[in-house]
Parts: sequence; C-alpha cells; structure tokens
Amino acid sequence: MQTEERDRTTSTSGMDVSRRGFVVTTLATGFAAATQPVSAQTIATDAKGLTAGEVKIPVRDGEIPAYRACPAEGGPFPTVLVVQEIFGVHEHIKDICRRFAKLGYFAVAPELYARQGDVSKFTDFRDIIGKVVSKVPDEQVMSDLDAAVSFAKASGKADTAKLGITGFCWGGRIVWLYAAHNPDLKAGVAWYGRLVDRADDLHPKSPIDVVAKIGAPILGLYGEDDGGIPVSSVEAMREALKREKKTAEIVLYPKTPHAFFADYRPSYRKEQAEDGWKRLLAWFKANGVA
Repeated sequence: MQTEERDRTTSTSGMDVSRRGFVVTTLATGFAAATQPVSAQTIATDAKGLTAGEVKIPVRDGEIPAYRACPAEGGPFPTVLVVQEIFGVHEHIKDICRRFAKLGYFAVAPELYARQGDVSKFTDFRDIIGKVVSKVPDEQVMSDLDAAVSFAKASGKADTAKLGITGFCWGGRIVWLYAAHNPDLKAGVAWYGRLVDRADDLHPKSPIDVVAKIGAPILGLYGEDDGGIPVSSVEAMREALKREKKTAEIVLYPKTPHAFFADYRPSYRKEQAEDGWKRLLAWFKANGVA
C-alpha cells in the first residue's frame, strides 16, 4: 500500500491556523537550487508501503509545513525528528524520512526556516546563511521541534515515548541543543554540526556551552577534514562530555569532509555514510528509540 498525501492540520480548537507572517507555507519540490547539479550517486527511496507527504504543524504563532513518513499499516511507531541542513526540507531530507519509515519509524522534518525565508531558491551559499539561516532564533527552533513532537503524538501513529532526533550540518548543531532542551528525548545523533560558535542574541549558546544540561545519549559523527569544524573543537567537546559524565560518543572519520552523508553532493563518502547510518540505528536501538 502506498499513500502520497498533502495534509492540512487544524489547531486544537478545530479551526484552520492562519498562515500570516510565514514566508514558507509549502515545502520545496526536488533539491535546493544551491545543490545543483545533483550527483549520480543520489539515493532515492520510494514511498511504497508508507504514508508519506507534506503536513502542516500547528505552532505557537501559526503553522509550518513539514514532511512526514511512516509505515502505512500498524503503529504507533518510534519517533524521529529529522532536522534539516542549511538547505531546508528539500528532497534529501524527505528521502531520509522515508528511509526511517521503511525501517518502522515515524519520521517528521519540520521546515524550521518557515518564518525567515525560502532557501530552496537561493543559488549562493552566502545568501542562504546571511539572509535566512542567521536570522533563525534557537528559541524558535526548540519550540517548533516541540510542536513537531506534539503533532506526531496527536497523529496516533507515533510513539513519542520513544523519541529520537538526528540532524545534519545546521541540524547537527540543533541536535545537541535540543538534547539540552527536551528532557523527554531518548537519544540523538548529530552529523557534523558545529560545536563552538560565536554567540549573538538569536544564538546565545553553542553546543559546548550546554553540555551540563544534556539529558539524552548523543552520538556525534564528524569528518577530520571538515573545513568549518576544527578537530580542536571536536576534542574540546569530547572533554566537556567526559567531564560532565554524559553518555556520548563522537566518531571522527579520518580524511573525511563536511557533509559526507549528503549523497546528492560531491562531498558524499559512501563508506563513512553507511557506517554512520549503521551506528545511528544501533545507537537508537540501544537507547530506547526502536
């Protein structure tokens, strides 16, 4: 059985939530412009046997679009929040949700830039960061992820007592922050997310600043040759986690660049990506997200 759908979710009052104030009201189709041309190695996961498609998630000031995938039959299923790269919820993130669904998970990826801008149309990385990503407050992201959990629970198809999170690049940083934010999180896996950043009003804390508050086991997957994340910051994070006696592990792949899981980009490294995915699934299973 295959279900492709585009849902509109109502608020708890049963009335449609206003979209005013939101720049992104519908998810991008295909891959973000800045990532073109797409690599021949790109993985494409079909929706056969799944309920998969766009949904609307009620948030405190309206609603945001998201992509949701889960098995079409059975449930409730362990729940995974999938947090986007800087490119938003484009085809790669949707495909990851379907990969999780094929393995028996309820996966949901909310569009966390919905208020600030549509990054899918930008062709310059600098514009994506400067005009949109830098303007997305961490507080807003935490609240929207909480809303995604509430949406999943209300669907009746998700077991949010078995809640995990994974994210890539920008989303990898968010994984660490969310683990310090949500005490109900069971486990997280951060893929090459920045660990040490310069603070500003919208982003007051880096992952290394919130280690003491992290309540869930976290696996970090990083590349030794990541030009934006120095090995020194990875080692500093390891020391901080050890000092605070957190259940955590950081894998640092030798001679590996940033975005090594992104199969649609030249940075993809098949061996490391597959190893990381196996580690992710084992981490979730060992820590109550299965």
